[in-house]
Amino acid sequence: MRRSPQEKEGIAALCKQLYSNKGEALGIALADEVARAYSTLDPEQKTAFFHTLADDYNPDPELIHQCAEAYRDSHSLSAYRSLARAIESPRQTLFRRINMAPSGTRTVVSMREDLLQIMTDDDALSAVDDDLQHLLSSWFNPGFLKLKTMDWHSPAIILEKLIEYEAVHEMQGWDDLRRRLDATDRRCFGFFHPALPEEPLIFVEVALVPAVSRSVQAILAPHDGEVDQQSLNTAIFYSISNCQNGLRGISFGNFLIKQVVMQLKQELPQLQHFATLSPVPGFMKWLNTIRFDESQKVISEDERSKLIALDTPGWHLHSSDEALKVLLMRLCAHYLLLEKREKAPLDPVASFHLGNGASIAGLNWLGDTSSKGLEQSAGILVNYQYDLDEVEQHHEQFFNPGEIACTPAIRRLLTAQP
Repeated sequence: MRRSPQEKEGIAALCKQLYSNKGEALGIALADEVARAYSTLDPEQKTAFFHTLADDYNPDPELIHQCAEAYRDSHSLSAYRSLARAIESPRQTLFRRINMAPSGTRTVVSMREDLLQIMTDDDALSAVDDDLQHLLSSWFNPGFLKLKTMDWHSPAIILEKLIEYEAVHEMQGWDDLRRRLDATDRRCFGFFHPALPEEPLIFVEVALVPAVSRSVQAILAPHDGEVDQQSLNTAIFYSISNCQNGLRGISFGNFLIKQVVMQLKQELPQLQHFATLSPVPGFMKWLNTIRFDESQKVISEDERSKLIALDTPGWHLHSSDEALKVLLMRLCAHYLLLEKREKAPLDPVASFHLGNGASIAGLNWLGDTSSKGLEQSAGILVNYQYDLDEVEQHHEQFFNPGEIACTPAIRRLLTAQP
């Protein structure tokens, strides 16, 4: 039954009762009331609710000061515990109690998703987000997640979610989904949480092929031929989709890939190579920035004039300009290896895979000729290679000296001339 506006305004009072309640049975009932009330709020009311959380559930500064002085003087365990309790935000207690509701976890994830949209214009709510992210990082620790293989016989509600959440290469309906799930040379794996059994958190689509793939259109194309299983020695991760916006910034994709590699090796011992076929989502944005900034020195005036070809619709269909290809491949290598935000690569996909211990193994000219691929990266795709014997070393080198692992061929692209 839908609540009246007056009842909707009562969510703050419900939260106050829930926060002060000590009984478990009544607490579950109150938590359920809060979850139900939150689901009826409109965007304006949600904004007001988050401001209530920001204003009324902060730690007590004076209490923190007193406990800090007591711990400084005694260094005792009891003083430490008192300080830890004082520092913890009352919001975290409230969110934990909301989580007692049958739909509590889903509600808290939805709260953060809504908050992230509101925060774009309101930095005052960042403390609320800090608390939500802290708790969700614990609740969605990879140790609590279950790796599942999804196929054509998975529950329909999960299959529908795969179509909905696919973020890299949009699925063209059920036939496309079946091709990606039901073929003997395709796999799909996802992480699930016990509190959200019908909601994939993240999933990866895998193509089993005889050699490292260079074109995503070839992977996505339907085929009815028989597949020689023994010829399949390479696993290509061609699409990784995060499904829950409320879990943004909570990373479990690296654990997913490594678990999938181990499971595939058990299932198909003949697999020798594991690599991605990944987009470069920030390349064209960066390229257009330097194109129109005459003060930068990455490209010359002559090279800037060559890039005008990209403004012609369908340029990739009729362009046989080798100089343009060499230029774009050089600039893409420069972007991946040298353009950074602080110490991390500017490109988010590169930062993700390189941080996982992968290396850049190849750049693929016109690897994705879809409109999205051309718009994001001039059609260029990257192979990030996962060599299980080297991922830990690459991971350490990436986070300590800031070194990016790549093949000599990628380095040579930085100085390539037509």
